[in-house]
Amino acid sequence: MILNLSESQAEELRQTLEGVLGDMSSEIADTDNPIYRKQLQGRRERLAAVRAELGG
Repeated sequence: MILNLSESQAEELRQTLEGVLGDMSSEIADTDNPIYRKQLQGRRERLAAVRAELGG
């Protein structure tokens, strides 16, 4: 998939991803369920990859 964003849209998405990734770290740390923790870790990795594509 190709997504064309303006610079302001890309910056907004970067900031949103930063916030979500920060929140996920504490959620992962507080999760006792190992299956759910693994799912959250996978999601965090995918979102971090998107952030990296944006140059963040």
